[in-house]
Amino acid sequence: MSVEAIATLPDGDVILRFTLQSNQLRARVLSFGAALQSLYLDGLSHSLVLGYDTPLSYLANPAYLGVIVGRVANRISGGQFSLDGRRYELDRNENGKTTLHGGRDGCSHRNWDVLDHGTSHVTLGLCLPDGHMGFPGKMDLTVSYRLYDTSLRVELSAQTDAPTVCNPAPHIYFNLDGRPNIDAHLLQLESDQVIPVENGIPQSGPVAASTQNLDITQPRRVPPGLDHHFCFFPHAGAPRLMATVSASGIAMEVRSTAPGLQIYDGSGLEVRGEGLNGTNYGPRAGLALEPHCWIDAPNQAWSHQAALKPGEIFHTQSEFCFQQTTPHQRIT
Repeated sequence: MSVEAIATLPDGDVILRFTLQSNQLRARVLSFGAALQSLYLDGLSHSLVLGYDTPLSYLANPAYLGVIVGRVANRISGGQFSLDGRRYELDRNENGKTTLHGGRDGCSHRNWDVLDHGTSHVTLGLCLPDGHMGFPGKMDLTVSYRLYDTSLRVELSAQTDAPTVCNPAPHIYFNLDGRPNIDAHLLQLESDQVIPVENGIPQSGPVAASTQNLDITQPRRVPPGLDHHFCFFPHAGAPRLMATVSASGIAMEVRSTAPGLQIYDGSGLEVRGEGLNGTNYGPRAGLALEPHCWIDAPNQAWSHQAALKPGEIFHTQSEFCFQQTTPHQRIT
């Protein structure tokens, strides 16, 4: 494991980069945005995830490459919600209408503190003050990245000093075969329930994915324009298999304690010359798999998923397990 000061922010704070190693995986994690910058599997020359080559590129990062998003991942309709009879107005950072990933100064765009690190893990922490981006309560967040042989585990936890809403999540884009797009990737989900959306906002509770032409319970190519939330259980629970992705003999399983999984095909990606090793990332260059609470929870019937009170601990654990195999073969 190595740690290095890699860049200086405009306010004089320093971005640190941690290199983690297991017997088959190597990862680089940045303190800014708690970003997973790169992830390499032994025997492959390309990173399995998308990232910026230059750490200061994460200051803009409109596509949220590799960062931890929150304090509430995904969208909050109208940029507002009510809690205990009080309405909270949030930063409307998406077209002036919705709050996306916690607002323009969410945890994806802040420099995290180092709490612990070792050869194969790093734990980072961030304190969001009361009223930050309009959210109530001071919130203390931690994220831990840990490598186990051929698996990456991401654990998130949070505590608050006042009733609030909480739904942070990893926002990692995967590309297993190193090609310019994910058109050859096969995706299979363990859920047949999806939330119908308009402009990313729920139009109802979960419905049968087949009614939206999004039944992915058998391996299929990633549908064009996919940016939907698939529902597994109404509450967080034990780690469960959510998704399997495969391409060119590389397979990945996604397991999580989160109740849902947002999947985005990266159709809006437009990164020119700033990707790893100067790579361009165009539309569908990577597949984002984001385990978290069902979308717009603070304004929906499933608001309990994102509710957090003093004395409680929010916690999710997500694991991304890789294996070199043959196409269509399920990881064992």
